[in-house]
Amino acid sequence: MTAAPRSTGSLFRKIVAALILVPLAIVIIAFAVANRQVVTVSLDPFSAERPAASLTLPLFALVIVLLILGVVIGGVAAWLRHSKWRRMARRLEREVAGLHGQLESLRRSTGVPANPPAAAAPPARLQLRPPVR
Repeated sequence: MTAAPRSTGSLFRKIVAALILVPLAIVIIAFAVANRQVVTVSLDPFSAERPAASLTLPLFALVIVLLILGVVIGGVAAWLRHSKWRRMARRLEREVAGLHGQLESLRRSTGVPANPPAAAAPPARLQLRPPVR
């Protein structure tokens, strides 16, 4: 019963990923082919003619490396920003586990079963009539 929606969702996710990733890969490959010229990146702000540190690489490689670096920096910033919520979730999980332990010890001391019998069914749902105009 639950296997059909999962497989449908998984298939849908794969189709959406393919619809996004295939055009993105085509664009990246086209960008790399169009920007093959070699550029020199100087890492020395004081000497433009003879830099102490420089890189010579194709333009597309530089852009892709900077894009990946930006994604990593953004991910780290988001991870740091959410640390308060992760800390709160861990604290609440510990609190819930402690309360479950207290509840079980109270049930054992009073002799109340963990799952009450099904004989105490809730009352029937209240049926309301539609309003009269």
